[in-house]
Amino acid sequence: MTPYPSDPTALPAVRAAAAEHPYPLAFATVSGAHLYGFPSADSDVDLRGVHLLPPGERVPRRRGKPRDTVDTTGVVAGLEVDLVTHDAAKFFALMLRPNGYVLEQVLSSLVVQGGVALEELRALAAGCVTRGHARHYLGFARTQRKLLARHDPPQLKPALYLYRILLTGVHLMETGVVEANLPTLLAARPQAGVAELIERKRAGAERETLSAAEAAAHEAAFDRLEENLKTARDRSTLPEEPTAAAGLDDLLWRLRAGTI
Repeated sequence: MTPYPSDPTALPAVRAAAAEHPYPLAFATVSGAHLYGFPSADSDVDLRGVHLLPPGERVPRRRGKPRDTVDTTGVVAGLEVDLVTHDAAKFFALMLRPNGYVLEQVLSSLVVQGGVALEELRALAAGCVTRGHARHYLGFARTQRKLLARHDPPQLKPALYLYRILLTGVHLMETGVVEANLPTLLAARPQAGVAELIERKRAGAERETLSAAEAAAHEAAFDRLEENLKTARDRSTLPEEPTAAAGLDDLLWRLRAGTI
């Protein structure tokens, strides 16, 4: 099979998913394997972003809740697009928590729909980074290790996700910069055998597996990287609390007022 392009932002199915969203979008970017640098031929496209609820839908209704999250999956021309967006108020609140995932979406290099709002969010993202983000990446890694252990033989995909998660966390604690692309992270901090895993996944499929010997070697590397992340957290000079709350409140007001 021929892999999908590493940059799927121009694909008609991806553009259509953004264009057909039921609410106006402040931005939409690609996350997941394409952003992380190891899509395979059957990887779906993870489209993420922020939508704007109209005034009448921002308060709880008698039945159900406001659609502060829109989550849909569709297949067009054989390509699966998984779209998840949050209303701006909810998304901005997540940015102020130690949630690396939403910062990765804001800072994604794969932009389907951008503009002034995304540019401002990217500038504000630096003021959302704290030492507490180490907790996010350590917790994410624990979940992924359970997923890796669930299969026999173990699968290659969760192993790559583990390297991506742990290296992103270490890099963030050391530099204050959110970097989600695994090949870029490896250029700064090489890991034995990981480049080969990336090439196997790119050329193969989502369920590529590891040998027992490979799995054991990578488990040892994960133990080491977890300790590296804890050490980087303890030595980090990042602030304990975010500083971007006022800027996000101002942006939310202007988005809802339609002045941006």
